[in-house]
Amino acid sequence: MTNRQGGGVPGGRLVLGTVGNVIWLLCAGIWLMFGYVIAGLLAFITIIGIPFGVQAFKLAGYALWPFNRTVVRNEQRDISLSIVGNVIWLIVGGWWLAVAHVFFALFLVITVVGAPLALASLKMAGLALAPFGRKVVPR
Repeated sequence: MTNRQGGGVPGGRLVLGTVGNVIWLLCAGIWLMFGYVIAGLLAFITIIGIPFGVQAFKLAGYALWPFNRTVVRNEQRDISLSIVGNVIWLIVGGWWLAVAHVFFALFLVITVVGAPLALASLKMAGLALAPFGRKVVPR
């Protein structure tokens, strides 16, 4: 009997995710990570910006190595604070991070190998618009 998720190979999903992560890292991950790190460092300049910097660094790690991880709603969040944080994030910098994801998706979709990576980049663009109230967990 074969394992549908791993292709019948023990640890196949982990191997596939690692290969995807390495290709992602070389094509788009490193550049997107730098964008998030710059946004995080700028946010840490003020005390008020610290929660935004934390979100930027969370997304930097996810943008660097996204496969075999997923984003879920954080059940311990304060919904009203998440909404306020997401609105401020969107106005201040989330939109340009999302544009960067769309740019890389267009770049990646040119090749057949890059098509799945382009879809991952588009999924991350949605997260770049509203990161508060979500957390990245292993799959």
